[in-house]
Order: sequence, then C-alpha cells, then structure tokens
Amino acid sequence: MITPEIQFQIDCLAVELTEMLMEKYGWDMKRALDELYTSETFERLTDPECGLYYESPVYVFSFLQSEIETGKLA
Repeated sequence: MITPEIQFQIDCLAVELTEMLMEKYGWDMKRALDELYTSETFERLTDPECGLYYESPVYVFSFLQSEIETGKLA
C-alpha cells in the first residue's frame, strides 16, 4: 500500500529524475517524463515492497540510466 508519505517521496524523486534525464540526455520534459513513467525502474520505484522510493535520486538514476542505455536494469 502506498501511503501519502511514500507517494510524496515518489513524487519528489520523479521531479529530480526528470530533471536529471533532461540534463543528461538533452531531452525536453515530455520525453523525459515518458521515459521515466514507462520504465521498469519507475515500476520498481512505485512498489512499496521494493523500497527504492527511499533511496537517493543519484542511486535511482543509476538504474534508470542503465535501463535506458542497455535496455535492462543493472
């Protein structure tokens, strides 16, 4: 179950990850959001059992970057 506190953490991470994608790849916001929200990384981020929402943006971004560049999670 996603509590309001967990949802807040996910939302904050989503903002930071979107900004990181835009900076790293030069994408506009729509492309960055599309990539984030359709990624397996985001699926895991929104799974409270996984606990990824509790990690730092840089740590989560490393998974997202690997997924984008290799097509699979690290």
